[in-house]
Amino acid sequence: MGRNGDDEEALRWEGDDDATLAPGWKKVGEPTTAGQGASEGGDEQTDAAASARIDHDAAGTEADAGPQVGSAELVLLGVFGGAFLLYTLGWILTVLRVTNTATDPVGQFMFALGLWLAVLAPALWFGVTFALTRGRVPLRFTWLAIGAVVLLPIPFVAGVTA
Repeated sequence: MGRNGDDEEALRWEGDDDATLAPGWKKVGEPTTAGQGASEGGDEQTDAAASARIDHDAAGTEADAGPQVGSAELVLLGVFGGAFLLYTLGWILTVLRVTNTATDPVGQFMFALGLWLAVLAPALWFGVTFALTRGRVPLRFTWLAIGAVVLLPIPFVAGVTA
């Protein structure tokens, strides 16, 4: 193979040297069909339409995304999420170790229901708090801190198994 222009041609794309593009950007457009671009101004109209569509899509995406979560908030959410996950595991181990001492069927059912609701409580607290306090970060972390105190699996921490 020769070393003339063929090697350089393989490393270039048509439109790379377009002066209207910002440095570092490549020209990307919609594929044209046989009906598009038949007139002389077709490329300019297509570029303008594509640019308007991209601007509209970007504006819609930014508006739909809502406020962006900061790094500190993500770290705190991870800490609280991990704590509530550990609480759930603590309640599961408590439920598996506690014996039901009720003698009647209604009492046995209510005791078991209470234990399994205790297992679900940390996950529900975290999810509901997160869902109801969108955009109100101080309120969200206040309720998560309250939940971290209230939902502590005291039977597991104290070692109660009977």
